[in-house]
Amino acid sequence: MKTARTLFVLALMVRTLAASAEAAQQHIVNPDQLTATMTQKTAAEAADRAAVREALGRPEVRNVAATMGVDLDRVNAAVDTLQGPDLNQAASTARRVNQELVGGDSTVTLSTTAIIIILLVLILLVVIIAR
Repeated sequence: MKTARTLFVLALMVRTLAASAEAAQQHIVNPDQLTATMTQKTAAEAADRAAVREALGRPEVRNVAATMGVDLDRVNAAVDTLQGPDLNQAASTARRVNQELVGGDSTVTLSTTAIIIILLVLILLVVIIAR
């Protein structure tokens, strides 16, 4: 009886080890899918940063920044540190600025000026908080 019990326990242990080894080889997420998702996220962040840089490079934005005494070189450097919701909001605001000023509009409306100021303040807050 003792031998049968020992054989049963040994068989159970081998089965358990084999199942755990098989489970260790399985991935919850396919590595290719994970790579594609990370590549997509990186590309989206790069596009967001490009939109912010495009807005900051506009003459209208530079004029408003100069009027406010904002150092655009420092703001441009801070764009690389933006991430998550801060980057999303800055990019959204920058895209609105870029869209409203597309086509070389020579007039800057109050709403565009307000959006530019909001963008600059948002980026400056991130810079100050990141210190």
